[in-house]
Amino acid sequence: MRYLPTVLRGACACLLGTTLFAHAQTSSDALVDPVAAKQQAREIAQGDPARWYREDASRQAQLRTLHKEIGAALQEAKNACKKVAASERSACLQEARATYQRDMQQTREQAPAQH
Repeated sequence: MRYLPTVLRGACACLLGTTLFAHAQTSSDALVDPVAAKQQAREIAQGDPARWYREDASRQAQLRTLHKEIGAALQEAKNACKKVAASERSACLQEARATYQRDMQQTREQAPAQH
C-alpha cells in the first residue's frame, strides 16, 4: 500500500506531461503567422515546387532540412502556447523548448551513424 502514492504521483505527472505536450504540439493553420500564411497561400496557388520532389543529395543537406523542420515545429508550438491560459503558458513554452532540444539532440546523435 505504501507504493500507491508513488504510483499516483507518477500517473499524475504523466497525465500533466501529456496534456502540456498536446498543448504545445497542436498544429493547425490557425497557429501559422498571418504573413507566413499569406505567403503559403500564394505558393499553394502556384502548385507544388519541383524541389519537393528532389531528395537531399547529401547527409548535410538532409540535416539542414531536418533542422529547418524542427525549428518550424518549435515556432508552431510557441504560437500554440500563446493561445493557452496564462497560468499554463510557462509550462507549455518549457515543454516546447524541451521537445525542440530533444529533437535536435537526436539529429546530432544520428548524424555520425548515417553517411
